[in-house]
Order: sequence, then structure tokens, then C-alpha cells
Amino acid sequence: MIHSRRFLTATTAVLALSAAACASAQSVDLPDPVPAGADIPLPDDARADPANWPASATPDAITDAATEAFITELMSRMTLEEKVGQTIQADISAITPEDLATYPLGSILAGGNSEPGGDAYASPQAWLDLAVAFREAAAARGGTAIPLIFGIDAVHGHNNVVGATLFPHNIGLGAARNPDLIRRIAEVTALEVAVTGADWTFGPTVAVPRDDRWGRAYEGYGEHPEIVASYAGAVTLGLQGELESGEPLAAGRIAGSAKHWLADGGTLNGADQGDAQITERELIDIHAAGYPPSIDAGILTVMASFSSWNGAKHTGNPTILTDVLRGPLGFDGFVVSDWNAHGQIPGCSNESCAAAFNAGIDMFMAPDSWRALYHNTLEQARSGEIGMARLDEAVRRILRVKVKLGLFEPEGPASRALEGQFQHLGSDEHRAVARDAVRQSLVLLKNDGVLPIRANANILVAGAAADDIGQASGGWTLTWQGTGNRREHFPNGQSIWEGIEEAVTEAGGSATLSADGSFEARPDVAIVVFGETPYAEFQGDVEHLTSSRKSRWRPCARCRPRASPPSRCSSPAGPCGPIPRSTPPTPSWPPGCPAPRAAASPTC
Repeated sequence: MIHSRRFLTATTAVLALSAAACASAQSVDLPDPVPAGADIPLPDDARADPANWPASATPDAITDAATEAFITELMSRMTLEEKVGQTIQADISAITPEDLATYPLGSILAGGNSEPGGDAYASPQAWLDLAVAFREAAAARGGTAIPLIFGIDAVHGHNNVVGATLFPHNIGLGAARNPDLIRRIAEVTALEVAVTGADWTFGPTVAVPRDDRWGRAYEGYGEHPEIVASYAGAVTLGLQGELESGEPLAAGRIAGSAKHWLADGGTLNGADQGDAQITERELIDIHAAGYPPSIDAGILTVMASFSSWNGAKHTGNPTILTDVLRGPLGFDGFVVSDWNAHGQIPGCSNESCAAAFNAGIDMFMAPDSWRALYHNTLEQARSGEIGMARLDEAVRRILRVKVKLGLFEPEGPASRALEGQFQHLGSDEHRAVARDAVRQSLVLLKNDGVLPIRANANILVAGAAADDIGQASGGWTLTWQGTGNRREHFPNGQSIWEGIEEAVTEAGGSATLSADGSFEARPDVAIVVFGETPYAEFQGDVEHLTSSRKSRWRPCARCRPRASPPSRCSSPAGPCGPIPRSTPPTPSWPPGCPAPRAAASPTC
């Protein structure tokens, strides 16, 4: 049961809560989703039929009677400006805390290249200070007090912050086939995000990548929908915990966002933000597989995809956003768009898009366009282009999530007590989970008797990637593309070379690092480490999978006549070329900082 003392609101709101709490056994009549309308121009094969879709439902714990009564009373005091403000999210690179004195926005985010003071390697304290500054500015604005929600891309650990634990990217985790491991990873990630002041991560990615040329293929757990479905609920519970009626999320938990709704992994030729030219049955059976488990587990938000289905952008497709997601799938949280994705809707721009809102977007991710979008959305609400029922529905959904996060508690969410406890970032316990994840994600494709390697062998470690933590960590690491990172930016990590050297030395063997594969004394065996350099999103799209970089193989060519080198390939696509003879290749994807010792254990 929810307790009225938890909410810092006017007396009338407390009374409304108390009355609702006493009647919590009664059924709650929730407002119906605003009909999408049959007059929205869509191709016939881009209209989803809700009757074809599976059933799922957000747990009733998000819509208990006390929460709904609290929201109803709160909304009765909100001005139109405050309601519209809740639907706008700005990026920290394009807004200041001082702006919130004028603009009652509902959310801020830190995008892939956004960080405190423009410093990609800002300290954890700087991240927390930024969160607190925005939080305090929103509270000081006056009017109806509605806290901000702060979102961030924590997609393979808290990958934005120096010293945080990094995990293998999702494509590697899919190879582990272990939902319990995925839940533990999500728990670690949530705690590390919480100690730096954010409330919400834009994950899990429940895409089903069907074309390895897609630059985001490594963000999905695998091309088989069964893998994605088995992980989706586990990662949701790891991030958020189990939802309890009348209670906010526990300390160390944050909101998740299942993304990208829908079929971002099914586009033609693997084009990022492209068009999935598939049937509705394929859309359901393959690309929607991760959403019912996420929703059943209580995922609080869903992010709409940039991509299209048979020519219609999902961000403007009401049959997908409203008829299906809020119909048979029973989603009661809120839908956020992707980075200015609304600007890709016909007739829209980054600064104005009533069509996306009317289709079912509840919160615009408007990183740098937020100011103009706020004013235009306000005018559209005044003119009736955006109906009041649609606006109220969106605001109610956003407020539900904020209540469940505990943002209206007098002391804030339970996680506030953990803020500043930076000893949790990259802690021994958390790194142990990451090492386990690397071990379980490694895949041995071939072994002609080279493995296992004697622990006391003389080992040559070749390849420029062997001593490069940044390359091992991949995209979405400290920066959007994950490029430019140096050894000092990973204070808790080991390179693959460092881990092998440590393990071999402890066992009485010896190891030599040679970036180009050359050597003077013949080794017993060579381990050649090579693979893709980091990238993210569309910058990683390729036309074909064959590697054109022969330099990747040069270390192999130098040492292969004398030794049999296990190779490392950091891409799900395997763009490393043909596997050399007598070579046991072990793809380790982008395994992150804890990879070396974990990767060494199967071979040493």
C-alpha cells in the first residue's frame, strides 16, 4: 500500500492518496488509450492488425488506485505549459539548469557524445554534480512541482563514466545463453548508474539483428528471437527489480527502456534507420519477440525506432505505437522517441511534429530542438491540432513512471542514498560479474589440437589490438563511437595482453608482446589478437562482410609458419576473412575491460 507521507505535494494531493489507498481493493478504471484514428495515411501493408498480436500486460503495480488518484489530482493543478513541458526531453549539451526556470521540461538526457562540461572523461563526481544541478533547478522553478527524469545510454555497463564496469556487448552475451547472467549484469549496471545521479537507461536493446551488415548488430543479443525473448524479462528485472504496488523502485534500481520499437534489426540490407520490408507475421514472430517479456516484467518505458515498416516510419505509425503497443501488448508506461526521430516523419521537422505525438509518442527526445519543439507543441495543443485527451494521456503515462521511480518522495528515490558512493564503480564484485560474462560469451569455433595451451609455455601475443582496451570495448564506450580512448581512461581494466601476461607469468611461463607478429626467439605458440575498430550506429553500416584490411592478417602471416595462433574477431559479422589453417579462432566480440584474464582462462 502506498503511504501518503512519501509524497511531497499539496495537502489536497495527500488526501487524495489516502482516500485511494483505503480503497485500494477496488478496481481502477484507467483512461483508454486515445484512438489512433483510421484516417492516418499509411500504406496498407504498414497497418498492424491488433487481432494478430500476442497478449502481454504491464503489472498492475504501476497503476494502483493510489498512484492514479495522485496523478489525477496533480494534473488538475498543472497548467497547459507544464503538461506540454513533460513531453519534451532535452540533451545536456543543449540546455542549462538555468533554462528550467523558464521551460518546465519533463526530462533531460546525456546522449552518446554529451557529458559534463564537454569532457568525455569527466569524473563520477562531475556527473553527479550535473544531475543535482538540473534537479535543483527544476525544483526551484515554481508552479506545480514535478521532478525531472534523467536518461542515459548505459548499454554495456555504465559505459559513459570513467572507472565504471564495462561488460561485453549484447551480441556476445547472447552466446552465453544465460538469462541469470544477464540479470546480474543489469543489476550491476543499475547500481552504478544510480550512484552517479541518473534515473533511467535507454536499454535493453531487444532488437533481433537479421543482417550482420547493420552497424548496430552487436547491440542485439542474437539473430534468433528465442534468445532475445529469453533475455528481455531478465534484464528488465535486473534494472528495475520486481514492481510492487504502492512502492517505488528499491535503492540501486533505475528505469529501463525496451528498444527500438520495432524491427530495427530487420531493415533491408541492414541499413540503420532503414525500412523493414517484411510481413506483419514476420514483424510479430521475429522482431516483436522481446517486447511481451519486457512488458510482463514491468518495463517502464519503450523507445520507438527511427526505422520504418513497409515505408511508414514507426515514430509516426499509430497502429504500431497505439493500437498494438497499448492494445494487446498492454503497455502502461510511456513511449519516448529516438534522437530527433520525429523530424523524419513526412510533414514534420525537428522543431514541430504533432503527427508523431498524435500517433502515440509520449515524450519527444529533442536533444537540440527542444526549445522550438516546446513552443510549437504548446501552440498545437492550444489550437486543438493535438487534442487534450491525447496530451493528458501522455502526461499521465510519464507521471506514472516518475511515481514508480520515487521521484515524488520527500527525499527522492531510494537510490538517492547511494549517490556519491563511487566505490561501487568498477568494484571487485562487479568486475567479477564482468569476467564471468566474458568467459561465458567466448565462442571456440575450431580446434585442431592447439588448445589447451600449456600454462608454462613461451607465448607470443601479436596484433595491435592486443594491448588496446578501447578497441576491446567497442562503440558506446565513454564516447558515442568509442574512438580516441587511451589506456588511462580505463583505470580498473586490463588489456588482453596484460591479462595474458599476468596469467602466464603466474603459471611459470613467459609472454612477449609483438604488435606486428615479429619475433627473435621462436615461441611455443602465438595468440594473435585482431578485429574491428570501434563504431556505433549508422557509422558501422557496411555493404559487405569481407574484410578489405589485409593488415589485420599480417601478424598471422608472420607467425603462422612457426606457430598456430588463436585469433580474435570483434564483430558478429566475422569480417576478419577466412580462418587460417590450424588456427583455433575464439571470437570474443567487444568484451570490454575485464576481458583479458577471463579470455586467458580457456587457453592458459
